[in-house]
Amino acid sequence: MDVFGRYAPFIQDYIYRSGWQMLRAVQNAAGEAIFGTEDNVLLCASTASGKTEAAFFPILTLLDEDPPQSVGVLYIAPLKALINDQFGRLTELCEEEDIPVTRWHGDVPQSQKRKLLKKPAGIVQITPESLESLLLNKHMEVPSLFHDLRFVVIDEIHSLLRADRGLQTFCLIERLARVAGCRPRRIGLSATIGDPEAAGRFMAAGSGRGVVIPQFEGGKEVWRLSMEHFYNSFPQADEGLEVEGALPPVEPASDEAPKAADPGVGYIFEHTRGRKCLVFTNSREECESVCQMLRGYCEANHEPERFLIHHGNLSASYRESAEEEMKDDDSLQSVCATATLELGIDIGRLERAFQIDAPFTVSGFLQRMGRTGRRGDPSEMWFVMREDHAEARAMLPETIPWYLIQGIALVQLYLEDRFVEPPRTDRLPYSLLYHQTMSTLASHGEMTPAELASRVLTLSAFRRITADDYQVLLRYLLAADHINRTENGGLVVGITGERVVNNYKFYAVFQENVEYTVRAGSEQLGTIVKPPPVGDKIAIAGRVWLVDDVDHKRREVLCTLVKGRIPAYFGDVAGDIHTRILERMKQVLAEDKTYPYLMRHAVCRLAEARRVYASSGMADRPLIHLGGKMWALFPWLGSYAFLALERFLKVRCGKKLGLRGLNPSRPYYLQFTMDADEETFYRVTAEEAAAEWDALELVYPKEVPVFEKYDEYVPPELIRKGFAYGVLDVEGMKRRVLGWTKEKA
Repeated sequence: MDVFGRYAPFIQDYIYRSGWQMLRAVQNAAGEAIFGTEDNVLLCASTASGKTEAAFFPILTLLDEDPPQSVGVLYIAPLKALINDQFGRLTELCEEEDIPVTRWHGDVPQSQKRKLLKKPAGIVQITPESLESLLLNKHMEVPSLFHDLRFVVIDEIHSLLRADRGLQTFCLIERLARVAGCRPRRIGLSATIGDPEAAGRFMAAGSGRGVVIPQFEGGKEVWRLSMEHFYNSFPQADEGLEVEGALPPVEPASDEAPKAADPGVGYIFEHTRGRKCLVFTNSREECESVCQMLRGYCEANHEPERFLIHHGNLSASYRESAEEEMKDDDSLQSVCATATLELGIDIGRLERAFQIDAPFTVSGFLQRMGRTGRRGDPSEMWFVMREDHAEARAMLPETIPWYLIQGIALVQLYLEDRFVEPPRTDRLPYSLLYHQTMSTLASHGEMTPAELASRVLTLSAFRRITADDYQVLLRYLLAADHINRTENGGLVVGITGERVVNNYKFYAVFQENVEYTVRAGSEQLGTIVKPPPVGDKIAIAGRVWLVDDVDHKRREVLCTLVKGRIPAYFGDVAGDIHTRILERMKQVLAEDKTYPYLMRHAVCRLAEARRVYASSGMADRPLIHLGGKMWALFPWLGSYAFLALERFLKVRCGKKLGLRGLNPSRPYYLQFTMDADEETFYRVTAEEAAAEWDALELVYPKEVPVFEKYDEYVPPELIRKGFAYGVLDVEGMKRRVLGWTKEKA
């Protein structure tokens, strides 16, 4: 197909004006799929490859040929910042044909929304939460707004494939199509999809259409990648050693540093000088700590401050100022960030990204790597792995550099197998079931139990949930006054339920902590979850503040800027690590292979870890004797199988083995004391793994493992069931335990 010739004239003119010599492979492939079929399309292509244009050029052509009588395209993105960023690009593309582009989220003036309601047309850009709000609060307007909706474009779809927010998004698309009486095609866009076929099935569920995943030659990926290791105090791993096969060290431009300087952060400071960079961390508290240290380096070196900060607890003004600075190609400022800058906001030309320690997922690594290398330059990432020196009497597991090994495994999995984490499709989302039940009832009004079930249980997200489970939920909600029964036998939202539904935070299904606003005078700095007492210090916005007052009623913290450096606390960050990563980590320790991206310290630290691995016996068996009754178990399992193993050992094997003091370092190893010997351990665990028992047995008595936002409103028996059958990877755990016996045989 001549895709360019098929485009509408105004699209062809736009391409000429942009100075493009030819269409990219992704644009040809997308054009053939969208023009040539009536199916959904999943478009997987690297960052900055032109996916947005690849989707919208044919979509807008079809709308130009047959103008819809309502909004024609719904564009869903996970971040308001991404919507705002794409708004300018789409507006420029559409303005010649007077196709309106309307943003619909919390920061958009009501006047723009009223204009759309009066004359529905063009493209609407929206977040999942704003779509939930629209369906709930503008229910009667939905048919006029969307009755002729042709396409739903889901950007950064990979970010919606492994959690409740993604299931919510597809519930909303299905609900909207039913209420509006339309049957739109779904177009998914992503740079990092693992198992595209599974992702395509996930995306298409409930649409009544097939899915096309265009195949095309995306061009050769070129990376500049380095990985260095630092002990947080001297000496470093290469002290006094001759090192072969390592990238040469780059000498620092300055040896001045603040007291108690961190060598890893000092390395980042030196190699961001004169450049615009991103510094990724894995948690908000680490982001604050690193930003403080980097600013301390600036002060010690008498340099202007050149580090900004960006994470989810900061006020919008701080985040937006960092985003604007990043868009300036002439800027030499760098930004310390969490996953908030992982997605595809255009932040201009970045020279390199730094990653402190290993991210949890291959997907996260690729997204962060993809923030650099735009406009023709190779992507560039420098990993900085940090650890404390092990104490003289440290146990074996503490002598392994887990983050360094994990980082190597992430990179190698993608380079060797193109592995990216697949979607999670086997969960039992009872929290979301509550949410969608209340949202449906609040938007539609009184419904019979059968009508409610026909609207909610038939959504594809709930295919694993039985009618009996739904009855249990409805009876529980009736007893708790979240829903009431009318004289006619219908169901309506109850008084208690109204307090939940009428709160603006109801639109989101991701977990939100009770946050306190932090202020310095009239300036809002951001939010924290657990405010310290008056007189203590907090770290936020990359600086240290003295707490002057805490108003628990208003949830406000008033503070004053002071000098110094302290740790910041925002709560633990749980990592969802796939079993393939842990298995590749074991291979990293076992193989005699060099990796061309390792720097000098990292080469030496890896060699040391491999010697420990070989001499300890870890290569031959997972259970290692530490002395006396102390043992360490290295199962090489991902987060959810590891969690299942932990409980399996306690519940099913604990008494038979005389297990005590089981101390997990998830998902790397477990330490415990045990009365039994090694042979007995393997025999008992194998017998128990092969026996018939129910996964519910791994939920402790009286335990209600609340994980998701609305679990607190769900019957405890369903929470327990959802955890046992939808969170714990019992089958993966059993396979590994039974495999130990085969290895020994």
